[in-house]
Amino acid sequence: MKIVDVKTHVMGTAWRNITFVRVLTDEGLEGLGEVRMLNHTDALLGYFAEAVPNHILGSDPFNVEDLVQRMFRNDFARVGEIAMSAISTVEIACWDIMGKALGQPVYKLLGGAVRNRIKAYANGWYTVERTPQEFHAAARRVLEKGYQALKFDPFGEGFYELDRPEKNKVIELVEAVYDAVGPNVEILIEMHGRFNPATAVEMARELERFKPSWVEEPVPPENLAALKKASEKITIPIATGERIHTRYDFRELFELQAADIVQPDITHFGGLLETKKLAAWAETYYILVAPHNVGGPVSTAAALHFAASTPNFKIQEHFNDFAEDWVKAAAPGNPEVIDG
Repeated sequence: MKIVDVKTHVMGTAWRNITFVRVLTDEGLEGLGEVRMLNHTDALLGYFAEAVPNHILGSDPFNVEDLVQRMFRNDFARVGEIAMSAISTVEIACWDIMGKALGQPVYKLLGGAVRNRIKAYANGWYTVERTPQEFHAAARRVLEKGYQALKFDPFGEGFYELDRPEKNKVIELVEAVYDAVGPNVEILIEMHGRFNPATAVEMARELERFKPSWVEEPVPPENLAALKKASEKITIPIATGERIHTRYDFRELFELQAADIVQPDITHFGGLLETKKLAAWAETYYILVAPHNVGGPVSTAAALHFAASTPNFKIQEHFNDFAEDWVKAAAPGNPEVIDG
């Protein structure tokens, strides 16, 4: 079996472009990949224009290790978000082809199921006025959709530091959400890599009373020593990693033991096999994996196969219950969230 064509289709939404990638074979089977790019869609399509003839056409979709290595190495340049996203979409599509050819779900090809339920958390639910009343009402709507965990960024436009009125507003917003969902629902706090270590530590201490399951990206992702400095004083588990695009770049994070949960995005990280390798490595440090997922239905399906087959998986991010109707309709069939 050989790959004979790659087609891309871009679907727009209010705040993200979702690029679907179809990989076609000479035996009539085709696979789907997908990625969400923020302001880089044209760059992704430009990369494909060269990578498809140079690396992809003629490849055996079963030989994903070889295909990924050639796309990663053979341009003799350091890869970043654009290249790794393209690699990911093609790699995921190849797994789709393999599953169809063998008549097996992909999670069985990745090692088989280690769980029969996958916990999910809601994101994208708080596109409301930034007031305690609106956050409270929006959080209640999340529970009505079946979730038992939700993530949000209460910090507004702050960067490096927050003034005292803004700090108080953050506390009011988190308190409103906690009041809406109660003590048995997981709250995940998104800091979006915006603070210096001192502010990150201060805000984490202020929010400890609400028992968040993690604080995410408390400092910008470029300086892992700063993350280590913050982690030594923050008692809440720390999650990070969505903006790290290769397993090589996780080495320092693991050696510093500066995070408790890593969040590779399967669609920016080289695909399923690369993410499985990272998860196995993380497990040697007793680190959990909670894949970042701001994509559409195909990205979500890939993430679910990863979750089903990965022992140190923690929880799966999901936006699409709070997106435009056509996002989920573009590739129907994913399971719905029920009881968390």
